[in-house]
Amino acid sequence: MRKRLLRWTVIFLGCTVLGLFDASQTYITYLYSSGRAYWAPSLKFGLAGWYVWGLLAPGIVWLARRFRLERGRWRVSLPVHVVAGALVALLKWRLDALVRHYVLGYAGTQALAFTLHLNLATYWMIVGASMGYDYYKRYREGELRASELAAQLSQAQLQALRMQLHPHFLFNTLNAISALVHRDPEAADRMIARLSELLRLTLEDVGVQEVPLRKELEFLERYLEIERTRFADRLTVEMEIAPETLDARTPYLILQPLVENAIRHGIAPRARAGRIGVRARRDNGMLHLEVSDNGPGITSGAPGDSRKGLGLASTRARLERLYGAAHRFEMSNRPEGGLVVTLAIPFERAQAELPEDDEARAGQ
Repeated sequence: MRKRLLRWTVIFLGCTVLGLFDASQTYITYLYSSGRAYWAPSLKFGLAGWYVWGLLAPGIVWLARRFRLERGRWRVSLPVHVVAGALVALLKWRLDALVRHYVLGYAGTQALAFTLHLNLATYWMIVGASMGYDYYKRYREGELRASELAAQLSQAQLQALRMQLHPHFLFNTLNAISALVHRDPEAADRMIARLSELLRLTLEDVGVQEVPLRKELEFLERYLEIERTRFADRLTVEMEIAPETLDARTPYLILQPLVENAIRHGIAPRARAGRIGVRARRDNGMLHLEVSDNGPGITSGAPGDSRKGLGLASTRARLERLYGAAHRFEMSNRPEGGLVVTLAIPFERAQAELPEDDEARAGQ
């Protein structure tokens, strides 16, 4: 009902504007041709003529949509519109005469020759406008569908990249547990408990691509508890997290593969103690995250070759998918020794999470 009322309101306003334009043109024509012109009759005839078109327009639009002038339908649609155009032109002429006589109170009828061509032209203008609007609407709907499909594809690709990390991380952790089962059963039990907590956290956010940095750090801390059990006093972790970054939106599971890479290449191969640094800061509208270690760094002469792996490859691909050219990902040797991995992404605050009761009320 509301859509129908809106449609008729638009038709009325459109016909009013066209009627005023027609009336002004008639007034000016008479004024300059005979020197005498009357505004009231010009206004009455102009508005009345276009209001009649307003009554006929829905039927013409229906015909234009029922018999589309498009490839494969010309042979049927064109004759229909030729006949319909002639009939509508005649009908408009008779309706104008009735309105002139019974509504406006003017005697006489305007000759058909004066209005036939104009009525035919107006019919085809309405058909053309209807077709143009329909083509535009279909084009926009096609764009929207294409955009939705692209978004769904991108989301599926991101999810596939993220899911690659789960078996990769799980395999490495189980491998570490198996190494401790006979040597230190209690440590193995602790690692199994921490692993179950990690799996619970990953299941809580299935399908999520971005989380607040504080949640990412919570997951990372659970992972580091496993690694501390494995390496004992050989592993030290330093956290430098700027408070204003804790609510920043961060790709989920972005830090864990970087830290895992640092432990695997910077700590595990050496007997002496190792140190991992995790830093977060905000600068010029960007969130900067760093993961560093005091290991051997990148092998000279083969930049990055010694640090390639599934975790880093998936991290690069996910950042590219999420942020395109708006991100930065770099690996470089530190002057004091070791490697630092730096990534920068646009700083955006995550929406505050509502308690379950509040979420229920918000959905009502």
